[in-house]
Amino acid sequence: MPEGDTVWNTARVLEKALTGETLTGSDFRVPRLATTDLTGWTVAESASRGKHLLLRLTREGRPPHTLHSHLRMDGAWRSYAPGERWTGRPAHLIRVVLRTARSVAVGYHLHEITLVPTAEEETLVGHLGPDLLGADWDPAEAVRRISAAPSATIAEALLDQRNLAGVGNLYKAETLFLRGLWPWTPVAGVTDLTGTVTMAQKLVASNRGRWTQTTTGSLRKGETSYVYGRRAQPCRRCGTAIRKAEQDERVTYWCPRCQPEP
Repeated sequence: MPEGDTVWNTARVLEKALTGETLTGSDFRVPRLATTDLTGWTVAESASRGKHLLLRLTREGRPPHTLHSHLRMDGAWRSYAPGERWTGRPAHLIRVVLRTARSVAVGYHLHEITLVPTAEEETLVGHLGPDLLGADWDPAEAVRRISAAPSATIAEALLDQRNLAGVGNLYKAETLFLRGLWPWTPVAGVTDLTGTVTMAQKLVASNRGRWTQTTTGSLRKGETSYVYGRRAQPCRRCGTAIRKAEQDERVTYWCPRCQPEP
């Protein structure tokens, strides 16, 4: 599932494929942009903001524009050489195709695809909290935002992109395990919010630049997480069976002994 590090890595894929290149063609398979033609525009930058992807485009005589997309749970971008077969996903899931002389970028099952003047980019991402992988990362600001809703659960607070941008269900569960926090603990009951958001940032940043996500330090299959995806398996610390439950329309995993209910 795409989280902040996955989106950051995807931005690097698009950076390598497109940055500095002039588009020779585009194909938008979404109603809002169906007639849009970006031929002649140059990709100046590929950036990520939390879970949002931002392709910044320039063209002489025109104001810079940004092509925005969101991966959500199932989106992906893939890069191919001209003439290479597109094997990323079934063809009916293709939403965007961007062509240059040396590469083709194909976006599958993308969401919230929008083209806006770059000067208006903040209308799309301005609501986000500090980006865990961005230059604006500020744990104090993340704590300030989280603290504004003291009755929210800490799990809910970590997933709220308005508090800090880039945490998904994997890093939420793993952060709470490593901090010894029961997922339903109210924000007001967390004694060290700074330590909690700092742990989340460290976990996300540790996987930047690789596609295999690990919080344990091991890249071996079945050894990459402490609790996430390990329902009924023994806790790596105490041997207690890991639990799984619905929480705020998502699932959560925790060790009832290492993360006891207050």
